[in-house]
Amino acid sequence: MTGHARPLPLLRSDCARCVGLCCVALPFRASADFAFDKDAGEPCRHLGDDFGCGVHDRLRARGLKGCTVFECFGAGQRVSQETLTDADWRTDPALAQRVFAAFGVVRQLHQLLWYLGQALEQPELDGDLTAAVRQAAEGTERMARADPEQLSSLDVAGHRRDVHDLLTRVSRQLRQATRHGGSSRRPGGLRAGADLMGADLRRKDLRGADLAGAYLIAADLRGADLRLADLMGADVRDADLRGADLSGALFVVQPQVNAAKGDRTTRLPPSLDRPSHWAG
Repeated sequence: MTGHARPLPLLRSDCARCVGLCCVALPFRASADFAFDKDAGEPCRHLGDDFGCGVHDRLRARGLKGCTVFECFGAGQRVSQETLTDADWRTDPALAQRVFAAFGVVRQLHQLLWYLGQALEQPELDGDLTAAVRQAAEGTERMARADPEQLSSLDVAGHRRDVHDLLTRVSRQLRQATRHGGSSRRPGGLRAGADLMGADLRRKDLRGADLAGAYLIAADLRGADLRLADLMGADVRDADLRGADLSGALFVVQPQVNAAKGDRTTRLPPSLDRPSHWAG
């Protein structure tokens, strides 16, 4: 992360340094993404004594597609190694609740740090906005370093709103010079929060489009140009990204990529990994 103490690589999950927090703290229900029910605080049946997943290399085959989409943004290892020096939730129920609560808060803050880090990597951003983003990143990092009691008292929702407003300004400035940066030239139906489920957007020039929060579930985006398109919070589950160019897309996170379909011709931002389940 340019100009900040925590670079993007540290905002990625490192399961070897975590006490299995996502496998126990989070609930899920039997669905297309999960093969069985699990309550919050209940260890997954596949979680081993060493906090490793017993079916990690077969998750999709075992009906646990949702696990391959999830990303903690490094919150798991931070809580396990820094927030609580003894974060083994198996030792006592009271400790478990503190660990799980801290994990939920830090994950939200780390996701904000990821977005802010992407903004700081944009050389076209003007000085005032760069300073504001850096200040927001430093403040978010201070919050993430807090102890469990402080974390529990944070107004995370309010902070998320403030950061979102700032990132909206960043997006607007970065996109305004592109073909679709101005609303008067925006293609029909392309707007923040748009319902584009199943839409045929093959080979469309979507540079600079505002697709923040858009519903792109199962949309056909093969060969589309999404450089500088704002995809913050866009739902791209099962969207077809084969041949699409997301190399300069704004505010894309690993869970979005994991939930979509792609192949070796899909161009991704350098900070993201190509999912192992993608074709070719």
